[in-house]
Amino acid sequence: MPAVTARDILLLPRIGVPDSAVVGERPVLTVTTAPSAYEGEGFPVRRAFAGVDLKALDPFIHMDQMGEVDYAPGEPKGTSWHPHRGFETVTYIIDGTFRHQDSNGGGGLITNGDTQWMTAGGGILHIEEPPEELVVSGGLFHGFQLWVNLPRTLKMTPPRYQDIRARQVALLSSPDGGALVRVIAGDVDGHEGPGITHTPITLLHATLQPGAQLRLPWRADFNALGYVMAGSGTVGAERRPVRTGQLAVFGSGDVVTFAAGSRSEGPSEGAEILVLGGLPIREPVAAYGPFVMNTRAELVKAFEDYQAGRLGTIPAKPATIGDQPHPGHDVL
Repeated sequence: MPAVTARDILLLPRIGVPDSAVVGERPVLTVTTAPSAYEGEGFPVRRAFAGVDLKALDPFIHMDQMGEVDYAPGEPKGTSWHPHRGFETVTYIIDGTFRHQDSNGGGGLITNGDTQWMTAGGGILHIEEPPEELVVSGGLFHGFQLWVNLPRTLKMTPPRYQDIRARQVALLSSPDGGALVRVIAGDVDGHEGPGITHTPITLLHATLQPGAQLRLPWRADFNALGYVMAGSGTVGAERRPVRTGQLAVFGSGDVVTFAAGSRSEGPSEGAEILVLGGLPIREPVAAYGPFVMNTRAELVKAFEDYQAGRLGTIPAKPATIGDQPHPGHDVL
């Protein structure tokens, strides 16, 4: 980690310095620690949103940190074919390689900073698994999967797949060059990421060097969350301590602040933080297993449609594979 770096961070566009005289610093409402669990065929995850009120997360539903794990040969695992309806899955791979296929013809290999963005919409079947060569060799695997809710009017929208390569993300620098920001979706200070979203959101990955501070201008109508994927530091102007596996939920305001510890803790120096926020949908949420709907009746209908084969069929041939994975880390 990180998957995408810059040869000279000082040559990147700079994020503007928020004017402390006119902006409102977002306070930290809660800091929670993600419990560990196993997903799919048995790969380790941290449940990043566990114990957090859905109202604070809206428009997000669920997020898993997958790994970080260094697999021995024969150990890498994925998921079997399964359905989704009513939301979008965003899978961001920091280290390692994952293969995706779905019943709408989407899919490919993502690795080292790539993102696959699948809009399940009205219904889709998909599978996520390590490629055979990774199963044979083993190796490092680390990534995230985020579930983004869809409003009632888009629950049954046609499925869509986006293949976002690491080289496409917008790379930015903090004013002093102490932090590298990768914008995957939405925008930061007018710099837009490549992800196309049905629900307005911003998603970015920030790397802070030891002792560095990052103050991000943030849309006042968005919620704001920061998840520490590695390292330690503080969040908010009140400098509340955070460490690996913890999620900070911010209150209202125009600016979110993060700082990395002056010393490294464990193998990671500084802090790696996933920052996300979006426009709350403010609709009832009925979620169970792979479906996120508005009512219990819609959930029942989703299960009935799946059992009747109306959410898609497994393709007889593998979906077209995109670019081959590039070894090691991208340097842009």
